[in-house]
Amino acid sequence: MNIETALKEAMTIDGAVGVALVDYESGMSLGTLGGGDWLDLDVAAAGNTEVVRSKMRVMSALALNDTIEDILITLKRQYHLIRLLGDGRSGGGALFLYLVLDRERSNLALARHHLRRIEGELAV
Repeated sequence: MNIETALKEAMTIDGAVGVALVDYESGMSLGTLGGGDWLDLDVAAAGNTEVVRSKMRVMSALALNDTIEDILITLKRQYHLIRLLGDGRSGGGALFLYLVLDRERSNLALARHHLRRIEGELAV
């Protein structure tokens, strides 16, 4: 599936507020859908790029022989889910899906399952 279709699929997840496909080397969004006045997805994408980079630095410093599947940031009213694409290492595409969910309307386990499926079908 292409980027536009992947973003539309992500927005069908219960509780989805906004989604972005992000290049974490540049911090730029390749596409966004949803968001609004209180959620600027381009700003959020750039900021969450730093989260991904930081975690990768820590993993490298600890010499962990592992990859990042996803990163969850839990807020009082929202979940922010960062799903790395491919094997979660730089050079492996350097992309992540960033999904914002309303906690009252979402199921985190199902959201993770749907993002995994979208990742498997996405062709960039």
